Amino acid sequence: MSITKVEANGANIAVVGGSEIVIEDVQSALDLMATIKYETDCERFVISKDLVSESFFDLKTGLAGEILQKFINYHAKVAFVGDFSIYPSKSLRDFIYECNNGTDFFFLPSEQQAIEKLSLLK
Repeated sequence: MSITKVEANGANIAVVGGSEIVIEDVQSALDLMATIKYETDCERFVISKDLVSESFFDLKTGLAGEILQKFINYHAKVAFVGDFSIYPSKSLRDFIYECNNGTDFFFLPSEQQAIEKLSLLK
């Protein structure tokens, strides 16, 4: 895993990269958040969907809700990046739509869009 700190519009954003899954469950999400905050002092994260367990995207598991609640509790704002059209679930599409119209979590197609979206938040 690699963490790169970028600055955009006066906001510091951590971009997480790598080739292995780093979010498998609630504890690994908390560990990732703690690592990012410790290493970069950022509260805005960009995370590739490839670094997240597939069970996150199956809303029946409840994993997405649990993890996003932890991010809210610790005031983190997160943009997940990737192609989410591969998931046929209407519930997931609705979930993504609602998140993208909120202020804490986003599901976007590119890292650049994610950085731009996170940099404009208050």
